Amino acid sequence: MSVTIAQLWRHPIKGIGAEALEHAFLTPGRPLPGDRSWAVAHAAASTQPGWQPCRNFLRGAASPQLMAITAETLANGHLCLRHPQRDALQIDPTGDAQALLSWLAPLWPADRPAPTRLVQAPPEGMSDAPFASVSVLNMASLRALSQRLGVALDTRRFRGNIWLQGLAPWEEFDLIGKTIQIGDAQLHMREPITRCRATEANPDTGLRDAATLDMLQSGWGHSEFGVYAEVITAGQVCTGDAAKVV
Repeated sequence: MSVTIAQLWRHPIKGIGAEALEHAFLTPGRPLPGDRSWAVAHAAASTQPGWQPCRNFLRGAASPQLMAITAETLANGHLCLRHPQRDALQIDPTGDAQALLSWLAPLWPADRPAPTRLVQAPPEGMSDAPFASVSVLNMASLRALSQRLGVALDTRRFRGNIWLQGLAPWEEFDLIGKTIQIGDAQLHMREPITRCRATEANPDTGLRDAATLDMLQSGWGHSEFGVYAEVITAGQVCTGDAAKVV
């Protein structure tokens, strides 16, 4: 069976809103375009220029309701955010920070430091990895975990960029240290992604309903799912494109 791109996703605001794509142009030393371009800092954050650790920002591990947000990037660069418990919000991230903070407030736990400011990411993005990463995940691994849990897990739980179809379960970990061509781009597969409680939340409801971390540990002895990769050769990637080791 050939290996192909099953899904492409980006997340314009870190931890807040998944957006499906049909194609993207990857550039060396950069994340997928528009992915984690912004992040919402909370009142206890110690922010600084450049990349910052995830503890400074709102994220699904702290509030499962954030996992139910979807995003749409509009032609004018504005973002439209939707959540099942909130009216849709359209914002210009360069100037509508307060509107976003107010919209998020009911979705964020009252006993945690409140959302305070919208932070623009550096050119290398603001993923959990301290380098410009593109996350590559495996549909077969998702099916294996789903079968163990007895729940059909949505890909949005794992907030990945590129989902591959055609690998064996967990074969993505065998690719670490190798270079793969996906569409026209080449990526170096660098390291596994360690998961947090964000994956326990249902992206349709924002409620925790699947013990993903416990099942990864009991079933396979780790809490890793997916691989951080680094773009080394520019190129277009589209759903349905082939992927191979080079």
